[in-house]
Amino acid sequence: MTDRRFYVTTPIYYVNARPHLGHLYTTLLADTLARHYRQRCFETFFLTGTDEHGLNIERAAAAANLPVKAYVDATVAEFQRTFAAFGLQPDDWIRTTDPAHIAGAQTLWRQVRERGYIYKGHYEGWYCPSCNEFKEEVTPGEAPVCDIHLRPTEWVAEESYFFKLSAFRDRLLEFYETQPEAVQPDTRRNEVRSFVAANLRDLSISRISVKWGIPVPDDPAHTMYVWFDALSNYITALGYGNGRRQDFDRFWPYVLHLVGKDILRFHAVYWPAFLMAAGLPLPRRVFSHGMWLSGGRKMSKTPDASGRSNAIDLDVLRRHFSNDVVRYFCLREMAYGQDGDFTYEALIDRANGDLASGLGNLASRTVTLIRKAFGGAVPNVPPDAPEEARAMAATIAERFAAQRPVFLAHIERLALSRALETAWELVALLDKYLSDTAPWKLTAHPGAQPRLATILHTAAEGLRHLAVWLYPFLPDATGQLWNRLGLAGHPAAVAPEDLSWQRFEGAVVADGPGLFPRLDKTAIMNDIENTSRPGTPELTAAPSQAAEPSPAGGESGYITIDDFAKVELRVGQVLTAERVPKADKLLCLQVDVGETAPRQILAGIAQYYAPETLIGRKIVVVTNLAPRKLRGLESNGMLLAASVGEQGRPVIATFAEDVPNGARLK
Repeated sequence: MTDRRFYVTTPIYYVNARPHLGHLYTTLLADTLARHYRQRCFETFFLTGTDEHGLNIERAAAAANLPVKAYVDATVAEFQRTFAAFGLQPDDWIRTTDPAHIAGAQTLWRQVRERGYIYKGHYEGWYCPSCNEFKEEVTPGEAPVCDIHLRPTEWVAEESYFFKLSAFRDRLLEFYETQPEAVQPDTRRNEVRSFVAANLRDLSISRISVKWGIPVPDDPAHTMYVWFDALSNYITALGYGNGRRQDFDRFWPYVLHLVGKDILRFHAVYWPAFLMAAGLPLPRRVFSHGMWLSGGRKMSKTPDASGRSNAIDLDVLRRHFSNDVVRYFCLREMAYGQDGDFTYEALIDRANGDLASGLGNLASRTVTLIRKAFGGAVPNVPPDAPEEARAMAATIAERFAAQRPVFLAHIERLALSRALETAWELVALLDKYLSDTAPWKLTAHPGAQPRLATILHTAAEGLRHLAVWLYPFLPDATGQLWNRLGLAGHPAAVAPEDLSWQRFEGAVVADGPGLFPRLDKTAIMNDIENTSRPGTPELTAAPSQAAEPSPAGGESGYITIDDFAKVELRVGQVLTAERVPKADKLLCLQVDVGETAPRQILAGIAQYYAPETLIGRKIVVVTNLAPRKLRGLESNGMLLAASVGEQGRPVIATFAEDVPNGARLK
């Protein structure tokens, strides 16, 4: 960082659902970086907040039978309570329903319009309200299915304002080329660059049919496209266009936007283009972190075949694990730009290994030996210390000095997992140092006091350095460690680059419980499983294509046997299975249903089933469903699956006994 100002943002979180691990992780990452740069005396501002407009919010409120504002307020309060419970400390929480934000977003609109980049036209296209994004038509006349939400898009045809996004193709490409650090990691920047080079068209940025949104200036029949509204929060929170604060000139553009890879395009294409159009400076960095998996699979609250969900429940984390344990696991497990794997078992193993047996045990051994050998007073290296003991201590000090720039460089490039690895190399170094020198064997020998003092001073000084380095990652435990070492103040007030190997002046260690008590893995896992029993599965169609709504069978909801007979269900055997290019959710199956040729069936199950695991499997197929095209491929049938859990994870229906292909289910 060349400027001593640091502005870090999370995405503002869409309030159509409760907070989850993804929200927690991005905010935790921002919180850690804000603590680190504030510790190093940077002017620091940490922003998070909530995105509260759009069609999806209207629908979520209607489903909850609440007025929209009441629904939004309740969900925002839950986000704020959750983040506070995990010890996250943003400097500001922006809401897109705040009057100051609305004024700032409208100012940005006017500025872009006055510079000639907004015009009125007519838009017709397929829209996914869950993504708040228009989707390209694959087959003429066919509603494309959203790859993310596996639901057909909705046709929108209305008057709209457009942003001249296509006018910024060359300027955006130059931006990526001349400022390669602006979009990271490199793989994500390359994806964005390819999209801009090949696919940049003008963007519809208003809606008439959506009423829950910010009115377009001078034309209140229109509301702003939710992403124009949401992205502007990064400057409206600083006072742009509203006078709410006086921080815009202070912190913009010294910003780091932290985003998941699923919303990178909005932040690395649309947002810079909006700013270019307004004549405003571009953000210094957009960093796209990975997504959380669990057990190698996408997280879902839906139970698997063994009856267990792989979703991580934030209430469970709060009940069983300290905030520092959660912080450490998240920041250590998610490598730079890659996906991370989060399971309760792995969390417990990390806590017991790295924290309890590692840093915690090192601190406990050091403090206990100082109390036993020196009455609690932290010793310094005495003048009569043996030369060999001095040399070993000097080697430890040199290693810390050499590792410090490495540690800081990892944080600069946002490789926080690597930074923690670097710190834990020193934890291991000190642990080995104590094992090799065996100070506990010297406590009964008065003549060994100079050597013993040298050893324990070195261990205590190493722990002091680690407390400073690790404060942003483990704010609670490092504060406790600082107090145990009898040090004045707090590690948050010491910059890592200001540390030097020094004498302790009057420090007396304090007794107390271990920094990281060992966790009972069996007891915790039993409790988690006993308190998260899955619900009853419901038989439904797998999401291969949108099913037309069925007419109600009278007030009772029953159907007759004649109604059931209209659906032709046959036994099929999967002959081949492969992924559909550019469609992450779809598999293309060739299925033998006892006819002269196999049937091609498209099914939205790719995130739950690897293609090779389906070959040879007997399934249930609806064979008299009208053909439909998806991604340019025709689907001639639909397989059946149980939909289990809140997220509706499909579990394919099959047979316990061998049945011939083509046999009809009755």
